[in-house]
Amino acid sequence: MDGLTRSQVASEANVHSETVRYYEKRGLIAAAPRNKSGYRMFSQQTVTDILFIKRAQDIGFTLEEIKNLLILYKKDEELPTQEMHKLALDKVEEINKKISQLQHFKALLEEATKRPPSMWSVSREQCPIMQKCAKGEE
Repeated sequence: MDGLTRSQVASEANVHSETVRYYEKRGLIAAAPRNKSGYRMFSQQTVTDILFIKRAQDIGFTLEEIKNLLILYKKDEELPTQEMHKLALDKVEEINKKISQLQHFKALLEEATKRPPSMWSVSREQCPIMQKCAKGEE
């Protein structure tokens, strides 16, 4: 049986071998059959799929979203434009919310850094950064 071992796939896709195992467990890549020695043997397509997954993660898609993207990508027919349009609209909305959250947190950090450290209180209850991380408060 020809194919690639998990470590070979990981090396070619530039990921850790546990990442390959995790993606297989999550159903993002196809389960690999075992050879006579008991090693899982993956196809070259697995490397291509992992590279797709990593690129999609880099631009902000979650693994669940990527799972759906892979299903659409692997269909022989044309992409369903309505689904892709809705996915794009939802992602734009999510990104806008994230930008707003980041801008708000940046303003909080900028305000905190205007004061020298000697003026900061030692109480975590009075530290706006700690409160934001602990409770979501400002």
